Parts: sequence; C-alpha cells; structure tokens
Amino acid sequence: MTTLIVIDQAPYGSWAGREALDMAFSLAAFDQPAAMLFIGPGVNWLRKGQQPSDVGQKSAEKNLSAAPMFGIEALIADKHACQQYGLNEEAMLSGVELAGNLQDVLNHHQQVVFAG
Repeated sequence: MTTLIVIDQAPYGSWAGREALDMAFSLAAFDQPAAMLFIGPGVNWLRKGQQPSDVGQKSAEKNLSAAPMFGIEALIADKHACQQYGLNEEAMLSGVELAGNLQDVLNHHQQVVFAG
C-alpha cells in the first residue's frame, strides 16, 4: 500500500513541508512505500539552487535529490503549478515526474496525507 505525501506549502516559512519530508523518509526507512506530490507553491521545493541560508534554514535539495535512493518511489509535480511558478525542467531537480491530472495521481495511491 503506497502512501502519497502531498506538499502544498512553499519550502520556507513553515515547518509543514519539512515535516512531510521527514514523514516520507520515515515511511521509506521502514519499507513502507511512499511517494511525494508537490502542488501549488509546494512545487518550489523542487527548484534547483535554492539559497535558504538567508532565512536561516537548510536547503532540502540534497534530501530530495537522494529520495529515490532512500526508498521514495516517486517525486511528482503538478504540471500546471510548475508553469504558474515558472519552474521548467531545466530549473527542476532531476527525476521529477510531471502530472497533468492530479485526480489520477490521487486515485493511484491507497493512502493520501496532506501536509499543512
């Protein structure tokens, strides 16, 4: 049974997204299938070259880049939100799947957890 963790918060300014990331890695550590869906401002988690030190936080870029090696089955981004936030494939972490139909993504997973 795959759990889909949905992040709809910008990467900085709230701990909800960071907690969701921790949840996904915890599930994977216990061999529980997990995937992550980034929607709305949450797609900004997937942006390369973030500089969050200005706000006193660490970048999640390394964690997300390593997610498949640690058992996260998929990193999925809402295609429309990426367009809205000017996030193209060159500016995005590698290995991210773009989804045009979010309902299909949600229906594909048995459990869905919304962060935030």
